[in-house]
Amino acid sequence: MILNYVVTIVDRDRGKQLTDIYSALGLKLTMSMLGGGTATAEHLAMYGLAETQKVIVAAVADADATKELIKRTKKQMSIDIPGNGILMAIPLKSVGGGRTLAYLTDNKTTGGAPEMKFNHELIIVILNEGYSDMVMSAARPAGAGGGTVLHAKGTGARQGEKFLSVSLADEKDIIYIVATGSTKADIMRAINEKAGPDTKAGAICFSLPISAVAGLRVLDEE
Repeated sequence: MILNYVVTIVDRDRGKQLTDIYSALGLKLTMSMLGGGTATAEHLAMYGLAETQKVIVAAVADADATKELIKRTKKQMSIDIPGNGILMAIPLKSVGGGRTLAYLTDNKTTGGAPEMKFNHELIIVILNEGYSDMVMSAARPAGAGGGTVLHAKGTGARQGEKFLSVSLADEKDIIYIVATGSTKADIMRAINEKAGPDTKAGAICFSLPISAVAGLRVLDEE
């Protein structure tokens, strides 16, 4: 059974429209989160823009629901046009038990395996709060087009627990960066070298495969 964790990021004033689309499809474990764009203050001032607030909506969907979600967000929100948001489908490798699988699929537990060929990947960067500009300044010259920032708090198992010199329980920022397969390694290397664990940003990054994406400057194959 092919299952995806489908994440869509749009401007916050379009969040209700997006959640309505997810709800209409009856997707399981739909969650909404707040975030912000990563445009620099200088860039925003240059064009007289305010900081863009984002909403991130995510849910688990099977292959058919994923295709339908992409179709509806394209038709109703023009998600395939750069600047209107981005949708990404991240394939799930496993779920926690048969009951969980039955819940997520409405007892439809048959189907094929995901095709393990990915043209894009989602880079997830966990960093100390307030250093997103430092991370993006490293990532952009390496090929990153932009990112979305979420705020979080670490939950280290023990008070004062650290990884290298990075506290795991402090306030954190999380940056989502969608990258092509050809630029992913360069972006992650640049982040590690210029904003990694031995810097004030304390950034740690990893990547996940994306099986389908809409909203980038790429040609969609229908």
